[in-house]
Amino acid sequence: MAEATAPHDGEQHHHGRLAGRLNWLRAGVLGANDGIISTAGLVVGVAGATTDRDWLLLTGLAGLVAGAFSMAGGEYTSVSAQRDTEQAALAQERWELEHLPGEELTELAQIYEQKGLSPALAAQVARELTAEDALAAHAEAELGIDADEHTSPWQAAFSSFVSFALGAALPLLAIVLPPPTARVPVTMATVVLALALTGYAGARLGGGRRSRAAARAVVVGLLTMAVAYAVGSALGVSVS
Repeated sequence: MAEATAPHDGEQHHHGRLAGRLNWLRAGVLGANDGIISTAGLVVGVAGATTDRDWLLLTGLAGLVAGAFSMAGGEYTSVSAQRDTEQAALAQERWELEHLPGEELTELAQIYEQKGLSPALAAQVARELTAEDALAAHAEAELGIDADEHTSPWQAAFSSFVSFALGAALPLLAIVLPPPTARVPVTMATVVLALALTGYAGARLGGGRRSRAAARAVVVGLLTMAVAYAVGSALGVSVS
């Protein structure tokens, strides 16, 4: 019976790693989405006030750099806090395993009982997992974390920086490359297409409704650009 549980545990570990990778992909898609919307609103707003290409390029680059560093800093802080919390929980678990081994074994067996195993089988599984790697067993069952794998704050920051920058580059290029009369329409069309793709991809990774997510992203992007353009136009007229 004990041997029958081994594939299940391995499968759970595999699914845990897969879920982690999907979370990274989802975060990348969301980072790109933020870069597209924020930079599009910025450059379209400036385009409403001026047709000067240098100003549009400067503004877009400033928004790209500032936004990418802001995203990276926020992700670094968030992941660092999460990692510190996990390490503190693991340290507490190590202490309990060292000083309260009997209580911890009983607790682990009770967890597997609550998952549907019989008391005898739960106790057997708890003993065998504890003998193999007590900390890993308790970390997975009690805390829901992998004792051997921790997300790197630097990796998370770099991923957020790159995804935001790539997303922001799309409206920036779309606003500076076309002739003045085509800049805003080309940018809007580019942003709508990009947001539809990121919304669809994010919903697919998250298991949500794809068409609704794509439509929601497009509506938010269009509303952002419309408001920004109206404000830019009003300010451009008042300044001139």
